[in-house]
Amino acid sequence: MKRLLIGAAAAAFLIPSAAFADGPDHDHACLDEACTIWSIFQTPAASIGASGWAGVEAPRFGTWGFDPAGMDLSMAPGDNFMRYANGAALDQLTIPADRSNYGAFALLRDLSDNRLEAMITALLARTDLAPGSDEQKIADAYRSYMDVARIEALDDQPLQPYLAAIRAIDSHEAMAAYMGRTIGALGGSFFATGISTDQKQPDRYVVSAGQSGLGMPNRDFYLSPLYADKKELYLAYLARMLEMIGWDDPAGNAQRILDLETRIAQAHWTPAENRNRDRTYNEYTIQQLAADAPGFDWNGYFGAARLGDIPRLIVRQNTAMPQIAAIYAETPIETLRAWQAFHTTDQAASRLSARFADAQWAFRQRDLQGQPEQRPRDKRAIGFTEGALGEALGRQYVAEYFPAESKAQMEELVANLRRALALRIETYDWMSAETKAAAQEKLAKFTVKIGYPEQWRDYSALEIRPDDLFGNAERAGRFRWEYQLARLNEPVDKAEWGMTPQTVNAYYNSTNNEIVFPAAILQPPFFDPNADPAVNYGAIGGVIGHEIGHGFDDQGSKSDGDGVLRSWWTPEDRANFEALTARLGAQYDTYEVLPGYFVQGALSMGENIGDAAGVAVGLEAYQLSLNGQEAPVLDGFTGEQRFFLGWAQVWQSKGRDDFLRNQVATGPHSPAEFRVIGPVRNVDAWYEAFDVQPGQRYYLSPDQRVRIW
Repeated sequence: MKRLLIGAAAAAFLIPSAAFADGPDHDHACLDEACTIWSIFQTPAASIGASGWAGVEAPRFGTWGFDPAGMDLSMAPGDNFMRYANGAALDQLTIPADRSNYGAFALLRDLSDNRLEAMITALLARTDLAPGSDEQKIADAYRSYMDVARIEALDDQPLQPYLAAIRAIDSHEAMAAYMGRTIGALGGSFFATGISTDQKQPDRYVVSAGQSGLGMPNRDFYLSPLYADKKELYLAYLARMLEMIGWDDPAGNAQRILDLETRIAQAHWTPAENRNRDRTYNEYTIQQLAADAPGFDWNGYFGAARLGDIPRLIVRQNTAMPQIAAIYAETPIETLRAWQAFHTTDQAASRLSARFADAQWAFRQRDLQGQPEQRPRDKRAIGFTEGALGEALGRQYVAEYFPAESKAQMEELVANLRRALALRIETYDWMSAETKAAAQEKLAKFTVKIGYPEQWRDYSALEIRPDDLFGNAERAGRFRWEYQLARLNEPVDKAEWGMTPQTVNAYYNSTNNEIVFPAAILQPPFFDPNADPAVNYGAIGGVIGHEIGHGFDDQGSKSDGDGVLRSWWTPEDRANFEALTARLGAQYDTYEVLPGYFVQGALSMGENIGDAAGVAVGLEAYQLSLNGQEAPVLDGFTGEQRFFLGWAQVWQSKGRDDFLRNQVATGPHSPAEFRVIGPVRNVDAWYEAFDVQPGQRYYLSPDQRVRIW
């Protein structure tokens, strides 16, 4: 369940993972939901196994950045370009048993984990670490997660003070205060509250509040017959967790919790509605919210969160809030206590004994995502350590694994992509001169961040103990919330990063009007300084174009070059733009991922526009880079063919059926197959490069092709 709205970032480029996905509670647009994919060929065979990539050296792809051995030449490019470019590789790719999906992003995520593990192992072996240093805290955080004997001996003891506090709650007012008091710590709430950059005043922070209260990914899992089996599994999980903590009438309370959350789900906005930045920016005072959404003690809630004196806040799903508050008021306190006990236990389960951690994994990864096995404990320990001390690890990662020349080459690529889009803007016949000038001004004001932050996070106030996993997690949550509170009345930190350097992803932040590329994504298959330029322009160039495109997608285009949420379009131009995006969305609505499960064009619109921009602008930049010269032919492939193959190769991935079902219901990114096919079939040069003809499955006549950016 989402609790916090932290930071203001925008659009990330990759696959499903939750890190900075372009969801209802973030102004980031992320390349990948999961922030991870890959290609099997031209990698040492011994390094690919059941648990994924092994070693700390980056993979290589062919002799010029793409491996033709991974293609399926029996497939016509126009019938399925994903299969044509990646079919043989996909046939040989096995999803590791501890994953719900695997591919190029996951390959590089493995690489990051392996490097982090090597760094942590070296720290564990040292006896000279200064007490209280970042290095000592990293080692101790990892030790605490790996201290299985102590964790098992404690079992649920660390949780008992929370459960006792919940049992003592005797009124709706006391429960509201408890929900506010536990923001940043363990506890559930019907409302997600956090601190982010103000979209209309991007030089200051603001408190935001929105819908929450669900234990499954979103409303569809409660209301759609497509997910009826998941609802039954969730009911069993509710009962199991309540039984393990000794809660009264676990089966009966499980049903009452499910009934309660189903009512909340009916009040929730849809994932597509949550994307609309015009609708999700609603200015209130606490007093106005209390009057508009009675039934919940808003003064007690915000006061307990130490936010009682804020002059204003932004309410996201304003029409849902009164309904959820009314549901809260109508729910017996006994049911609210059971609901709170479950959500608190669910959040804590991964740092409790195996019976809790295994139960949580069985529902959240196996049942919802289709993952057959749990990740090894040492890998989970790396994730925990990174979650608590991400930038401390990132600083060491950059020192060991990020060459300075990669940053310089990226700066040149970004400059070329910006130049390409600037030229393209002037050619659009659907946009007036007035709007073109405003678009050019916004493009010129883009900030670019590459590799790592200039200022690293200070963890000196965070206490980490080698024998206290539960406490470490609790203190890390509090540390993050204190960090947010401390900056509420301070100027926005424009140098702050929304991702760590070791994250395999990229993002656009609309309030800063910036594009950000962490160090870990600047490796093959995305970026290879020794690769053919056409492949690099198709791969990392496509990523750069994607992130720039988020500044001009259906939501990012609502903010100007200074990050202010306002309309800078003429009404006629905006109408023309929305007509184009509607046509693009209609294309994606037809893409069937599994029988009965289709891409949601409205939910994935921003990412689909980003992909379309990435391919179109990346190709233009590649063509400009040739300076009028003919591109060489390599292994029989022309420059433009290699560009499109480079784009396809970065999406070389597979997902389990449950993962894909979850993705189309919750994720802003289309599945990998349609991140390849969807953009290229709207580019004229693709048809020419691969002789795509009428009658082939994904052929579009020129008048049906959608050309936005």
